[in-house]
Formats: sequence, C-alpha cells, structure tokens
Amino acid sequence: MARAPVGEIAGMDWDALEQAVASCQACGLCRSRKNTVFGVGSRQARWLIVGEAPGENEDLQGEPFVGQAGALLDNMLKALGLSRAGEGAQAAYIANVLKCRPPGNRNPQPEEVLQCEPYLRRQVALLQPQVILALGRFAAQSLLQHSVPDVATMPLGRLRGQVHQYEGVPVVVSYHPAYLLRTPQDKAKAWADLCLARGLMQRVPA
Repeated sequence: MARAPVGEIAGMDWDALEQAVASCQACGLCRSRKNTVFGVGSRQARWLIVGEAPGENEDLQGEPFVGQAGALLDNMLKALGLSRAGEGAQAAYIANVLKCRPPGNRNPQPEEVLQCEPYLRRQVALLQPQVILALGRFAAQSLLQHSVPDVATMPLGRLRGQVHQYEGVPVVVSYHPAYLLRTPQDKAKAWADLCLARGLMQRVPA
C-alpha cells in the first residue's frame, strides 16, 4: 500500500501512525531509505520541534537530529531546560516534515512534502503541543503554507520574530541547526527565537 488514506491517518493512535510511516511507499524516497524517522521524545511534551528531513545519520539511526546538528539542537534545548529524553515540563518532542531521507540530503520536493504532511498533522493532533518551533525554511513552509500568503517565496528571516499558527498551535520560526553550524554568527538570532517561544510557554498555565 502506498499510503493510508488521509481520513484514516487522521484517526490513528500513536502506534498505528508509527507503523503507517514505517510501511509507507507513497513516494520514491521509500526505495532509498534505510529507516523511516518517525520522531522522538515524550508523547506528552508541550514543545514540538519540527525539522525538515532526515540526513544520513538520521537515516541510519532512525532518529531525528543526530550528529553535529543534533548535538547543537540538544544544547539549544538544554538552555531552555528541555530535552528529547525529558518528561513533564522538561519534555520536547522532535519530528521532521519528511520521514525519509532525500538522496544526497537534497532539498525536499513538493510532492514528497505533500505525501508526508498528513503524518505530521496527525502527530500534532495527538501531541497537542502548546508551542511548535519550526527549524529551517522547509519546516516553516510546510507548517505555514495555509496561513501565510507567499510563504514559499519568503526568506526565513521574514518569518522570524513573530508568532504564527498551525492548527491552532502557536508557531515560532528559527534557523536549522545545520545552518547555524555553517553560520555561527546567527546563533544570537536563534536564541532570540527560542526566547520568544519560551515567553509564549510562560503565559500558558502549567
């Protein structure tokens, strides 16, 4: 089966959804993947971190944000008192727009994002996070395509510094950790984005 119908995905629990991702053959990425990358973290987390797509290390390990970019993300989360292994108020759930690695770590293609989008939407519905941190241009475009006109042509910098919405959940846009490794002078801007998200959380009753 290529992919479960969207309506069926919308009714799945966590275990069924993870199995649906593992068996998905909706696009050509299924032929080159070693592992699907569903997500990691507490399923009661109040924070949802959304990246773009798995890279080589993620494909090998089946977990999002490993390697140098993952270590930087973990340090960013630690500065907020959060962790992918945390529980309660210290918990963060981490997922990607795409659940399979694009060959050569190329950019996601629109059709691939379209096929994967129901999975992320269901993850958001199941998790019911209180804030979403979108890391990188493709994560921002996927989450904001229905709420921000011309988001596909908008530079990431124009999406930062404000609060967007996805399915009723506040979204803060920031740089992808891989970009920050190449452009460390923008780490201060990324920290400002994290502080914006933290400020939103501080206004939400525990």
